Amino acid sequence: MSLSRVMDKILKGHLWDFHGGIHPAEHKLESSRTPLVEVPLPPLMVLPLKQHIGSSAEVIVRVGERVLTGQPLTRPESRMQVPIHAPTSGIIQSIEPHTVAHPSGLSEPCIHLLPDGLDEWREREPLPDYRQCTPVELVRRIHESGIAGLGGAGFPTDVKLATGREKVEILIINGAECEPYISCDDRLMQEEAVRIAEGIEVLRHILKPRLVLIAIEDNKPEAIAAMRHVVDGDSVQVREIPTKYPSGAGRQLIEILTGRQVPSGKRSLSLGVIMLNVGTVFAVRQAVLEDEPLIRRVVTLTGERFGKPGNAWVRIGTSVRWLLGQFDLKPEPRQRIIMGGPMMGFTLPHADVPVVKISNCLMAPSEQELPPAEEERSCIRCGQCADACPVSLLPQQLYWYSKAADHDKTRAFNIDDCIECGACAWVCPSNIPLVQYYREEKAELYRLDLEAEQAERARQRFEAKKQRLENERQEREARHLQASAARREQMMHQSGGEDPVAAALARVKARQAELAKNSPATSDTAASSAEELAAQRAARKQQALQARAERAGTPDLSSTSAEPPAPTPDLRQAAVAAAIARAKARKAAEATPPVATDAATPATPAQPIAAPAAEAA
Repeated sequence: MSLSRVMDKILKGHLWDFHGGIHPAEHKLESSRTPLVEVPLPPLMVLPLKQHIGSSAEVIVRVGERVLTGQPLTRPESRMQVPIHAPTSGIIQSIEPHTVAHPSGLSEPCIHLLPDGLDEWREREPLPDYRQCTPVELVRRIHESGIAGLGGAGFPTDVKLATGREKVEILIINGAECEPYISCDDRLMQEEAVRIAEGIEVLRHILKPRLVLIAIEDNKPEAIAAMRHVVDGDSVQVREIPTKYPSGAGRQLIEILTGRQVPSGKRSLSLGVIMLNVGTVFAVRQAVLEDEPLIRRVVTLTGERFGKPGNAWVRIGTSVRWLLGQFDLKPEPRQRIIMGGPMMGFTLPHADVPVVKISNCLMAPSEQELPPAEEERSCIRCGQCADACPVSLLPQQLYWYSKAADHDKTRAFNIDDCIECGACAWVCPSNIPLVQYYREEKAELYRLDLEAEQAERARQRFEAKKQRLENERQEREARHLQASAARREQMMHQSGGEDPVAAALARVKARQAELAKNSPATSDTAASSAEELAAQRAARKQQALQARAERAGTPDLSSTSAEPPAPTPDLRQAAVAAAIARAKARKAAEATPPVATDAATPATPAQPIAAPAAEAA
């Protein structure tokens, strides 16, 4: 469907539906009927360096330093880093690891702030006439205020606005708040509708969308009435959508309002849509018009174990234990504290964890209200999970492949599209915690992707180093050739234009020819070498035969009848004589000078000392 047809249907008030979904008990009136209250400052505040999607920024304060309310404590160095600010004035007590709000119960680096009770603000620069500022300047102000999505995802708001500027057609303000028990957005819209509307105008100035839609579930009539009272109803419209979980999820709400589905692996901006939570819109207004960074938020405190459930303005960094005490918690043995709702929340490892920017609810249910999970049984292949899945996935197959660690199959079945809403686990008759399996598999896939990315970076570094060394080698060779050419040119210049290398080679060849000419004995010796070797072999053979005959026995000299043996030629003396002749020839060749002189008399070859034949033998 084209965008123009979609816009026509939207303006006529048409609504669509999404696949699946469930209708759990709402339990919202327990906390939504009481006004917002301000929680007093705790005795100690713990501020995790990372409270959003992305990486933590660089700490710019030191232990013992006094800070003021709203003063930045970290400095971002990249696009996906969001700064944190001092929620009140006080002294930096320490910078060390502390348990954070996460299912793992692990610790992360945190800034420990000791409030001084003065709540003294830094100097502020509000922008009441923000329309005189450019969108880029306003986005920078939002980034410096440390605003991340308050709906639970924690995506940096400035990145979303900077990416969607000049591309967005529809801006959706998400006030659906579909998860049971949570009512912080409901109460905020009831009491701060005017400021939320002002925040929407700031966003319209930045994004310039064609239409703004405020989506609210029909179980919040007071919030719907309050928002309709402050908007014009033309370019900004309030849409009352049916109550159905998870209608507040981004992809599902876009499908309800526009009838279009976000493609797998892409973001809503591919459809020309940007979505922001109502709490985020309020924070944008405070940052621009009041120069108030994100240092507080509305938190729902609900559950049967609270004496007075409700919603409260809570400073970021407040201890959960301190907050529970302010709302008259009556804990039972082994009391569970859940951060978030019953569908997508998680049980805290203990109460000494801080409230962060994405903390929207704290539940303290009784065992009757929210019984512990029953024992997991085998899958009976009923298919109810597939019927309830709002993303039209196949949870049964994802469960099998996740349990078997078949990563290729889980990717093939689009596990990354799972929004972890918990609808599949809620309808499962076998009490299988399907979402837990999906989360573990996603974490494993993230680890594998990270390792592959690191390996690829290492390969690229190796290839770059190899190329750099090759370039350096080629540069050295080029320098050597250039220097050699320069030296040759200089030598040619000194020798009157003659090539010195060619001249040197000519001299060497001339000397070798002279040596060959003046050394005839060398050729004679080479010619007779084969004959001499043959004579030596024959002499050694004859000598061996004579020695064998001598060892065989001596003839009987007393016998008068035996004749004396015939004399044997002395072949050994012949071999010695041949060796002496060769030595004389070699010395004569060595004594011959290589180059004849002017009038010098040729040197007389040394005469060998003749050895007597008997002595030589």
